[in-house]
Amino acid sequence: MTPHFTLAELTHTDHRSLDNTPNAGELANLQRLAEFLETVKTTLGGKPIMINSAFRSKAVNDAVGSRDNSQHRLGLAADFRVPSMAPDAVVRALLKLPYDQIIREFDAWTHISISDKPRRQALIIDKLGTRPFV
Repeated sequence: MTPHFTLAELTHTDHRSLDNTPNAGELANLQRLAEFLETVKTTLGGKPIMINSAFRSKAVNDAVGSRDNSQHRLGLAADFRVPSMAPDAVVRALLKLPYDQIIREFDAWTHISISDKPRRQALIIDKLGTRPFV
């Protein structure tokens, strides 16, 4: 899809018995997401980005217990880790980008999503609940 992000990486799931094949619209969204992730990588100084989860079919999304309105379902979101950076530092470094949502999740990974009308929502989700990232 792009120099650093493949379709296989963006559609990988540990739920191998479930189909996780994007349709044409979802594939187009994944292309946009991959291009945005290239900007994320550049903003982070070229550091490696390890994708935990990006596109999720309905079956995969249900299996992981996520909401039906998750942007992962549309191919517009990715959860990732940057091995050399804490999630808090990743979020701070990316706040200037045109994201829809950026979430520090459980201080273990970062969620980032895109949309045509970015809300620029920065959040923390952990055992205490959901709150603004400040």
